[in-house]
Amino acid sequence: MSIVPPVASFLVDAPLGWSADWAWGLPLIVLTTLIHVFGLSLIRLRVVRHFNRISQMHHPTAVFVAIMGATTLSATILHTAEAGIWAFAYKTLGALADYRTAVLYSLNAMTSYGHTNINLPDHWHLMGALEALNGWLLFGLTTAVLFDVIQRVWSVLGGLEQG
Repeated sequence: MSIVPPVASFLVDAPLGWSADWAWGLPLIVLTTLIHVFGLSLIRLRVVRHFNRISQMHHPTAVFVAIMGATTLSATILHTAEAGIWAFAYKTLGALADYRTAVLYSLNAMTSYGHTNINLPDHWHLMGALEALNGWLLFGLTTAVLFDVIQRVWSVLGGLEQG
């Protein structure tokens, strides 16, 4: 026996209007942010490890491009997994009919793309807005890490060019 349906039913039918959106949205923001920070930390550790080997490479610029490509791909996969968590919540709560539609809606909301015609039921609209807020936070964190990675590589490349 699962506790999710009774709890979900209670939160959906709560008389305070948007209480279910907040009750589900805020923990999802915290969860995905923690996952994102952990994932970005792992990505950054691997990148720093590779940067320490750049001075031994024959084509450091090519290595820079490859490492930035891999870093960007890894961050994109991380964002997609986090959108999948939101999609799972939408499907589990009955806000969207199937997981495929929920993933598309979630990626649309998280990126603030806004070009799909998929909508949440009225009583879940705030949750979609909270996911968009979550997307801004996650993309900000990703931008900071990518900026840090670029600065580190350029400092290493600058040292190689002067040496």
